[in-house]
Amino acid sequence: MSDEEHDFQQVSSGASTTYPQQAGTIRKGGYVCISGRPCKVADISTSKTGKHGHAKANITAIDIFTGRKYEDVCPTSHNMDVPNVKRVDYQLMDISDDGFASLLAEDGSSKDDLKVPDSELGEQIRAAFADGKDLLLTTMAAMDEEHIMSFKALN
Repeated sequence: MSDEEHDFQQVSSGASTTYPQQAGTIRKGGYVCISGRPCKVADISTSKTGKHGHAKANITAIDIFTGRKYEDVCPTSHNMDVPNVKRVDYQLMDISDDGFASLLAEDGSSKDDLKVPDSELGEQIRAAFADGKDLLLTTMAAMDEEHIMSFKALN
C-alpha cells in the first residue's frame, strides 16, 4: 500500500446532465440536445430509407433558454443526447441592487444565485414586486444552467 493520502472532492451529485435516446423515439414537445444546447422539439419528421442508408429524423428545436432555433438531421436508429430538464417553483423574497433574486424553496432553504432577466419578463417581475405582490417564480434547469422562465402572483 502507498503512504499517500488522497483527497477526493465532489461538487455535484454525479448525475449526468444528459441521457441517450434513440432519434426515432423523440417526439414533438420533448427535449433534445442540438449543438450542445438544451432544446425543446418544435417539429420532427422522418424520411424513409433510401437505396443506401438509414431512415432519418429531421428535427427542428428551439433553445429553452435563448429561444434560438436549431435544426438537425440524424439517422432514426442512432442515439441523441436528451437533457435532464428540471422545473422548480420558488417564492420571491427580495431583489438585490445588482439584480439577483433571493428565492425561498418549498423546503425553507434560500437560493440567491439567479439573476432576474433583463428582458420584458424581468421588468414585469420587478414591477409586480415593487407593487408589494407575493410572486412565485418558475425556474428551469438543464445542463448546469438555470434561468427564471415565468412568474405568477400569489395574492
